[in-house]
Amino acid sequence: MAKFGKVYERLVRDGIATLDQFHLPQPAALDHIMLAHDATYVRAYCQGDLDARAMRRIGFPWSEQLVKRTLTALGSTLLTAELALQHGMACSTAGGTHHAFYDFGSGYCIFNDLAIAARWLRRRGLVRRVLIVDLDVHQGDGTASILQGDDGLVTFSMHCAANFPFHKQSSDFDVALPAGVEDAVYLATLAKWLPDLLTHVRPDLVLYDAGVDPHRDDVLGKLALSDAGLLRRDQFVLTSCVQHATPVATVIGGGYSKDLDALARRHTLIHRAASEVWITMAA
Repeated sequence: MAKFGKVYERLVRDGIATLDQFHLPQPAALDHIMLAHDATYVRAYCQGDLDARAMRRIGFPWSEQLVKRTLTALGSTLLTAELALQHGMACSTAGGTHHAFYDFGSGYCIFNDLAIAARWLRRRGLVRRVLIVDLDVHQGDGTASILQGDDGLVTFSMHCAANFPFHKQSSDFDVALPAGVEDAVYLATLAKWLPDLLTHVRPDLVLYDAGVDPHRDDVLGKLALSDAGLLRRDQFVLTSCVQHATPVATVIGGGYSKDLDALARRHTLIHRAASEVWITMAA
């Protein structure tokens, strides 16, 4: 949890974002969450009524503070998506809870912000088609399960095959990479998929999970990307969206390290890439 505050501090200290570029979200409403989750599960979590086994599967102990944090982080993804539609690009400093399923949480994920945001935007008539580009090292199994067969909401996950979750779901498009893949192979594989997906799907919005756990030093990763490789990945995704005139909203996704300063710096790479692409786009 401590990494999130450090991401904000890094963005300001390194001059990647100025204070007037930050927006404060409102906590997500329960009816928004129920667009992608079972109402009984949503209420049980928010009221602290989930049993111990369900909470162990999530990985966090329940608290009122965690409920508030969860709803605020969800609100952040919703606001980010809305701002992206208005301005062409927006980046959250949280989000990417892609292991949450319809009626249970898993893998440190309580509610699935990507699935919720996609359905919330469509319900409001702001989009018809959304492409979720999930480049976290772990497959977006919860997102794939919730949105399976949901016409117009398309899921793409490029992940390490030999990693959690060990029982994969079926995204609309899955690319499973062997352990140890480095920058060149990773970026070449992404380049084979993403432009064609943008052309084929023609989304009104891309929701991009820019997890940094493919990094070679990530304790839960098993891939071997460098800082430079992650930055090039993010630049490629954002540039591809701009070239297809597609708004893009980003979330930071997973990243795991005992060195929180290094981890926070890694998570700011997506914001650094966005700033660079934004300046180029405005020129």
